Amino acid sequence: MSFKPAVISCLHYYFKNSGKMFSLQKFTNLGINIALQNIKCTASIHTTAVCSKVQAGRYRITPKRDRPLTYEMAYPPHSIAHHKSWNSWNTSTMLDGLRPSQTAIEDIFIRKFMTGTWHSLVVSEVIIKRQHNMIRIAAIVRQAISARKMYFLIGYTEELLSYWIQCPVTLELQTVADKKDVVFKYI
Repeated sequence: MSFKPAVISCLHYYFKNSGKMFSLQKFTNLGINIALQNIKCTASIHTTAVCSKVQAGRYRITPKRDRPLTYEMAYPPHSIAHHKSWNSWNTSTMLDGLRPSQTAIEDIFIRKFMTGTWHSLVVSEVIIKRQHNMIRIAAIVRQAISARKMYFLIGYTEELLSYWIQCPVTLELQTVADKKDVVFKYI
């Protein structure tokens, strides 16, 4: 009689960990070859090396060092609250905070709406500050359009977001002449 290698290793693992020591000769003598072939091994061993690299939120250095980074992008995520601040200011994530999931979804919606409405004009991160029932949105935009169009977009954004989110929304925008004015460093 011959056993499959997987079945042998499963049996060895099972009986070694259960405290019972049997030899394969006893199994073959008992005549339970068919039962042993139906047993599936559930234990697995991971043999890959531990990878403790933290790469999220970091930017790779380019060979020519020509990638521009803003102040927010220049610092890694672990330096939040030391060198840079949070992009969303709210109290819903505190213990017993109200509506934490809805607040996160609304923040994502506001950011996507801002980058879509102010297409290729927003040159920094969109900062969302919630105070009581009011939402203040701060960003830096380029002066690529006329003042009349910019005032229209401000009113349009405030009105639509106020209607959809059901609370007053205020935009706090700062303008720069060129996108290169917000570059903090090149990597």
